[in-house]
Amino acid sequence: MIENLWLGTKNVPAESGKTFTVLNPATEEVLAEVADGASADWMKALDLAHAAQKPWAAFAPQARHDILMDLFHAVMERKDEFATLMVNEMGKTWKDALAEVDYGAAYLRWFAGEAIRLPGRYAASPAGNGTITVRPHPVGPCLAITPWNFPLAMATRKIAPALAAGCTMIVKPAAATPLTMLAFGEVVAEVFARHDVPHGTLSFITSTDSKNLSKELMDDPRLRKVTFTGSTKVGQTLVEQSAKNLQRTTMELGGNAPFIVCADADMDRVIKGLMVAKMRNNGQTCIAANRFLVHSSRVEEFQEKVVDKFQSYVTGYGMDETTTLGPLVNAEQRDHVAKLVDQAIGAGATALTGGFTPQGPGFFYPATVLTDVKPGADILKEEIFGPVAVISTFESLDEAIERANDTKFGLAAYAFSENAHTVARLANELQAGMVGLNRGGISDVAAPFGGIKASGFGREGGAEGIDHYLELHYVAQP
Repeated sequence: MIENLWLGTKNVPAESGKTFTVLNPATEEVLAEVADGASADWMKALDLAHAAQKPWAAFAPQARHDILMDLFHAVMERKDEFATLMVNEMGKTWKDALAEVDYGAAYLRWFAGEAIRLPGRYAASPAGNGTITVRPHPVGPCLAITPWNFPLAMATRKIAPALAAGCTMIVKPAAATPLTMLAFGEVVAEVFARHDVPHGTLSFITSTDSKNLSKELMDDPRLRKVTFTGSTKVGQTLVEQSAKNLQRTTMELGGNAPFIVCADADMDRVIKGLMVAKMRNNGQTCIAANRFLVHSSRVEEFQEKVVDKFQSYVTGYGMDETTTLGPLVNAEQRDHVAKLVDQAIGAGATALTGGFTPQGPGFFYPATVLTDVKPGADILKEEIFGPVAVISTFESLDEAIERANDTKFGLAAYAFSENAHTVARLANELQAGMVGLNRGGISDVAAPFGGIKASGFGREGGAEGIDHYLELHYVAQP
């Protein structure tokens, strides 16, 4: 099966005729050959986006609302189709895949509402010499570069506010998981045809050449914004490239989330939160808890419960209803996790469960619990992106907060305590863009998602999410 890219609402092969292979990470079988876009393709997409920008921006906010709601319903009508694609190309369990369809579609619905609530204000000048009018305008053509771990939701979180604001967009999905976005492109083509949306308003360019795609598009001053979810290293490169044309950037980058368990924590609530914060999506989330800091008085109880939960996971193909832990996305990711674990064990850490690389087809790695990890180990400094929990202890809240913040990253943090004063202090002192207190699930379409420090800047979702796609124009009148 060969999948083409989408130039506007036209499904076409890459200009070069080249393709790349997409594998099922559970079986290593070939799922499809996908068009491998190159310069001619993405520059054509920018030509179309530039030409469509003015007519798309002229659509009334209510019309943009209606189109986004139509997209929402169209995705939900194909919920099983999208979930199946994500199980097969990314390795999710069926439960996680269904949850992502709900979550991804919800951004379309949320920003449909934001389209008719665009910010702006009118006021008398304090000097009494006229009026101040502030009007929002779309920033213009945008580039969205999305990751492989949430093939639908990470794209809709960018596409929906761009469309709501009146921006055109080029979407570059990850080469490991392009099929979900190509299926979404088909939905977009059908919905846009019903509403006479200008051709080129939204394009989907699949390619293995991310470096040249971003470089060439960002070298063109017609591109006005870049939104990226991925590694800090790549994000830094994109920010540097944006300087030439002063393009806006939204960067949702790496994380190294701490998970603090205080002496007075409700352990049942802790374990429930851990299963979401650590194990959702096979541990492959940017906000996944990496470092578990547990008060010494509770560590034995915590370890026993975590090991029991981790040993209960059933590893396998996500479409099997008994599977609760799928594979990692590819061999590179599995080997990265294995290397971090092996290094830690080689330096003296103990694996209470897991800690080995399975043999046979599929990029599987077992649910693993490590203790006695030496300070400074790579597994404490790097984003694990796999089903591995690293446990250490602390004696005081001051120590816990200091160690939690001892990282260059600042995307998410989690903490559990039944003491109101402790919770208030944790909320105030943890250095992260998002803090989960007594809960492990923090993603919400109505909340601003993003980080600080090396985890990036800008926010996606919430009422704040549309701001990054708008320019404010001030009009002074007598």
